[in-house]
Amino acid sequence: MQTITSVLEMQILAEDLRSKGQIIGLVPTMGALHEGHVSLIKLAAEQADTVVVSIFVNPTQFGPSEDFSKYPRSLEADVAVCEAAGVDIVFAPTAEEIYPKGYSTFVVEEFIAKPLEGVSRPVHFRGVTTVVAKLFNIVRPDLAVFGQKDAQQVAVIKKMVEDLHFTVDVVVAPTLREPDGLAMSSRNRYLSATQRIEALVIHRALRKAIEMVASGERRVDRLVAEATHLIGLHRRVRMIYVSIVDRTTMVAIKGEVVPGKAVMVIAAWVDEVRLIDNEVL
Repeated sequence: MQTITSVLEMQILAEDLRSKGQIIGLVPTMGALHEGHVSLIKLAAEQADTVVVSIFVNPTQFGPSEDFSKYPRSLEADVAVCEAAGVDIVFAPTAEEIYPKGYSTFVVEEFIAKPLEGVSRPVHFRGVTTVVAKLFNIVRPDLAVFGQKDAQQVAVIKKMVEDLHFTVDVVVAPTLREPDGLAMSSRNRYLSATQRIEALVIHRALRKAIEMVASGERRVDRLVAEATHLIGLHRRVRMIYVSIVDRTTMVAIKGEVVPGKAVMVIAAWVDEVRLIDNEVL
């Protein structure tokens, strides 16, 4: 396995791989790798000849009061995870490599990125689309694998790929969960044992909505009300949003859901830890 930190070196290697007819699969990450990331790597390996994992804590997707400075960084451990998973190349640039002095160009998606995360984290998706566009240009992947847990991010990236004519196939992997149902996330390591128990209500609220739809309930207001009620029973969990949206556009659905086309999305604080989750209804 190769570990590359230089943008130019990664570009040269990617061009060489493409000239040899290699299919390149990219798994973009911010490190702090867990089994959820490993599942993305395995999915990429099923479809690509060469798997590249990028490890980069992207400063431009964090707001001024967010957790950029304390976001978990464990490059040595992450490289070991990648090697064990059969990754071919780890691309781990510095912030100065990605955003050199004088950098001033950003990629902005202006519709799907506006609601939900875009309300509470207004600069987040500008940073995401910018760094992913840069990774696409540096690594030149044929496919890129993202997790369904970040449903809005997936929708935004798909729209960017469509609008900017990137020749990248966006592959979406199902959310991997802990045995207790908690969606795997790098931020889970912030949670104390007590906070982790409280956090489980997020998935319980999603499961309740799924059960209600399966039983014939279609009214959006009833589904949202029940999920909101369950979360409200836990004093350490503060809801940011609970919404049912179109899984492609992220537009809030009014009236009644159409099973399979709607996704319930939840964001909540568990004390000072911000978590997101979603389920297709």
